[in-house]
Amino acid sequence: MKASTIAERQAIGRAAREHARRSGHRALGQLHRHPIDLLRQSSEGRVGKLVPLRYGRMAVSPFTFFRGSAILQAHDLSMTPHTTLTLPVCGDAHLLNFGGFATPERQLVFDLNDFDEVSTAPFEWDLKRLVASFVVAARHMRFSRGAAHDLVMTAANQYRDRMAQYAERGALELWYERITFDRMVDMAVNAENRRLIRRAMEKAGTRTHESMLEKLAEHDGERYVMRDMPPGLFHVHGASTLFEAEDDWFRLGDWRKLIRDMYDGYRKTLNDDRRELLDHFTLHDLVFKVVGVGSVGTRCLVLLTADPHGKPLFLQAKEARRSVIAQHFKAGPRKQEPKHEGERVVMGQRMLQAASDIFLGWSTGPSGRHFYFRQLRDMKLTPGIELFDVDQLNGYARLCGWALARAHAKASGKAIEISAYIGRSDQFAEALADYASAYADQVERDYDAFMKACRSGELEARTDEDMGADFRV
Repeated sequence: MKASTIAERQAIGRAAREHARRSGHRALGQLHRHPIDLLRQSSEGRVGKLVPLRYGRMAVSPFTFFRGSAILQAHDLSMTPHTTLTLPVCGDAHLLNFGGFATPERQLVFDLNDFDEVSTAPFEWDLKRLVASFVVAARHMRFSRGAAHDLVMTAANQYRDRMAQYAERGALELWYERITFDRMVDMAVNAENRRLIRRAMEKAGTRTHESMLEKLAEHDGERYVMRDMPPGLFHVHGASTLFEAEDDWFRLGDWRKLIRDMYDGYRKTLNDDRRELLDHFTLHDLVFKVVGVGSVGTRCLVLLTADPHGKPLFLQAKEARRSVIAQHFKAGPRKQEPKHEGERVVMGQRMLQAASDIFLGWSTGPSGRHFYFRQLRDMKLTPGIELFDVDQLNGYARLCGWALARAHAKASGKAIEISAYIGRSDQFAEALADYASAYADQVERDYDAFMKACRSGELEARTDEDMGADFRV
């Protein structure tokens, strides 16, 4: 029988400590795996010529390696006891997968912004991904061990405190909760942080479809055509393509054949009003886009459309593969989770985000590959943490802990249980701090093994500059 009273739900949360003691979260578990084998597994099915670029970007530092190897931590977390408090988790909640973007009402908010790995799993898996990322990043930025410890405590205790607040909120209050930039300004700890937030707001206002059109495209008299900028941006069937001649997409011979059925399928996943809005736009061009560190080599397309006034709308169609979380956590019957991977991403994003893109949808592409669609860019902001000092990064850790708590509370309806599990002390946060430090050590060991494989030729790694030189005369 489902618990209904607050007291019963609190008891469920405290009972979860029998499955996973709070102090036990410092353990890494038994890591019986080889990182290279798992990385190869995650590279299967990607565009072959782009896999070396994926490894080249990961080779920059232990931090970029960490960002590109979510499969390793998902595997490792599956080797540890968990709380049984499961919910839709982001699955890759490292500190650079948070950021700013505009709601449909054009209000700037701070939130999670990457959902490729979204799946059902214990809530602490997201937290462990987040706190480990702060320690790995802090080491990369040459901050002290004490500073790294403080970052974890800040993020974890902010999560604890916000979850305690959300445990007292009604369902509609949680649904309407948003971390706006105006709230961020009001809560900033000093004048410098307020200045940074206001500067970010100004920058976001310039990141529009119109500004992107000027940079990426030109008009040939009949339609807009995007410029090739290999290896990051290129036409699938153009002279700068990185597709092999035998690739099933390349053999289609024309980009319109590639996108036609996929686009029609995508339209059907939109609400009627969104579909009517989309129908004001005509498709002008399509290019392949190489995206983020972990997604390099997966198939991602940028669609340039324009309305009758020539005003652009850029859409991104990104391949959705099986989540690394789903590969390593068996949640039992998943009646609520869609079988289409693109739909999984869209549904997860809608559940976890405070407000989502009006053009979110999904479709199936050639050869049965799954995709999800969204707007490209549209006032999106990624934090430039490499320019942060310790105090600014600490403020950012506070924001991430808050945003993650809000997302989990909204998506799960389990704020009462999670808050009761964590309690009011620092015990859970201290365990996470020990875990994050130990896991950062593991990341460095895995990075060393990875670099050894790259240097020996076991893995081929190429930089963007190396690949770009292939196209320069």
